Amino acid sequence: MTGDAVVLGLRPAKLPSRALAVAIDLVVVFAVYLMVSIGLAVATASLDEAAVMAVSIATFLLVLVGAPIAVETLSHGRSLGKLACGLRVVRDDGGPIRFRHALVRGAMGVVEILMSFGVIACIASLVSARGRRIGDVFAGTLVIRERVPASRGMVMPPPPPWLVGRFSELDLSAVPDDLWLAIRQYLTRMRQLDPAVKWSMAVRLAGDLVACTGAPAPEGVPPAAFLAAVVNERQARDARRAFRAGANTRAAAGGSSQGAGLPGAVGPDAIAAGAAAAEAALSGRVGAGTLGFAAPGAVGSAPAAERDATAGAGWAAGPLGVTSAGEPAPGPSSRAAAEAPQPRPQGTGFAPPA
Repeated sequence: MTGDAVVLGLRPAKLPSRALAVAIDLVVVFAVYLMVSIGLAVATASLDEAAVMAVSIATFLLVLVGAPIAVETLSHGRSLGKLACGLRVVRDDGGPIRFRHALVRGAMGVVEILMSFGVIACIASLVSARGRRIGDVFAGTLVIRERVPASRGMVMPPPPPWLVGRFSELDLSAVPDDLWLAIRQYLTRMRQLDPAVKWSMAVRLAGDLVACTGAPAPEGVPPAAFLAAVVNERQARDARRAFRAGANTRAAAGGSSQGAGLPGAVGPDAIAAGAAAAEAALSGRVGAGTLGFAAPGAVGSAPAAERDATAGAGWAAGPLGVTSAGEPAPGPSSRAAAEAPQPRPQGTGFAPPA
């Protein structure tokens, strides 16, 4: 988290990947150093011993110390080994490093890696919670994994089945696009966040959504589940709108085709049926047995297999009444109270977890 309370999604690199990257860099650097040393030895054969020693020290500093610093500065933290392992050196705030960061890292690397054969760097990385060596601590940098599989944490979790269709009358016209984007980003990455940070962000986003819609949130519903249900409702509305627009276009084209003696008209019944099918598919009412979701209002009577499959979505109650997403799950009484017609309470409706 930065000083502006912005939570960063940085993934610190582990010691094995960092060790492999350092090994690749050392092999390349020592190969270059060996070739340069051989060339200078031939070129300085006629010089005296003091001159040869001075050239050797300068070669050591320039190749083994200066070259890695220059490479990290020019590539913004990507050396050859880090590029091969998908790693990168960044500042603590996530920004690219500059010359001073690379200089401190390189100077400390002489002691941590070259003089101690990497023992000090390994111990420091094992002790640090984010795998930083002493050079990273002094330079204010962090080695992160830059190549992350896109399939991890990027799937929007479906809403709980007992909330599907519950917000069909909610006015979403006043919700800005920036808030929708923030909610979608939170839902796709909430499993990567710390439980306390995840809860606070969900409560804040749900409060902003309640303020934009003007309707209080339902009592006893976890904030993350509320956000997922409202996003699902918006997607269902967009799908219905897009399907009807396309169906009307095809109907108009079909009418002109029939006027010319060609088949292809689309009637109002087909448009309505297609829109209903699109809405049901998005809200999870189509193929409920396949997805493992019980229909809203029948969660308590769902078969055990469906309840187990629903738990995989991250909303089912655990043994202590906490969802697998890290939030309190509504019990049977809360679900019954939510399904029964009653006046909506005022306030956010969110209580912190026990």
